[in-house]
Amino acid sequence: MASEIDNMGIGIKPVSIEKPAVTRNVVVPRHHPGRWLAIAILAVLALQIGQAVSTNPNFHWDIYSTYLFSPQVIRGVGWTLLLTVVAMTVAIVVAALLVIMRDSDNPILRSIAYGWVWFFRGTPIYTQLLFWGLFAVLFPNLSLAIPFGPEIVSVETKLIVTPAIAAILGLGFNESAYLTEIFRAGFNSLDRGQAEAAQALGMKPAKIWWRILMPQAMRVIIPPTGNETIGMLKMTSLVLAVPFTLDLTFATNAISNRLYLPIPLLLVAGTWYLAITSLLMVGQHFLERHFGKGVSVHPARME
Repeated sequence: MASEIDNMGIGIKPVSIEKPAVTRNVVVPRHHPGRWLAIAILAVLALQIGQAVSTNPNFHWDIYSTYLFSPQVIRGVGWTLLLTVVAMTVAIVVAALLVIMRDSDNPILRSIAYGWVWFFRGTPIYTQLLFWGLFAVLFPNLSLAIPFGPEIVSVETKLIVTPAIAAILGLGFNESAYLTEIFRAGFNSLDRGQAEAAQALGMKPAKIWWRILMPQAMRVIIPPTGNETIGMLKMTSLVLAVPFTLDLTFATNAISNRLYLPIPLLLVAGTWYLAITSLLMVGQHFLERHFGKGVSVHPARME
């Protein structure tokens, strides 16, 4: 049949079907005129403030540059860092013990922990530092004796509670009350079922804490503890109440009192505090990223 059609000269032409034109949506970026206007205004203000500060002779920038890296200031920076590190270490150790006491079945230990947090959070840090400065006056001698009996050994308080020790204890004990609540919040955020599952697998309690519970708690503990460390750094400026006279604030105040120029030395102290705080913030960022692996999600990436 097909051959007969071909012989007759009759062919079948294919019918072409035209596809309808597809109209694509062109995404036009949203314009933000208000945003650019705000940026322009802020840039103008920043330039004006920068010019006003840099060209103002009352700031005495020559004095600022002279004493920014002076030996007395550098020594003050070193003592400030030492006070911060040692006081935070004391606070962390005491806070860990207080957390254990708060969760203890012993009502006496729980009461002591509650009383510690209540007292050190309820009184100003400056008042506490004044008390530690007067500790040797209140108790001239520290002794070990039998109650209502003879004295076994005695030593002068000022030989043990020096200004540096008093500053560290004052800062550390005060900070421990705040870290106790931070640690409790971190540990209470954990699912107790994970510890039970680990126990069912035969894991020891120490390994459970170190490998399972502690890394999860650190995600909650690290951010506020980092903020408390930065606050501790700036809180060292109050140790003059002890009195402790080797920190950064006292060093710059001593120079300014000698020169009768407080502004440039305040800028020196502020520059060093800002630089150290910036380094601490960088360290806190990397710690948060390390303990937040697999969990932390940036809000902008959730879409």
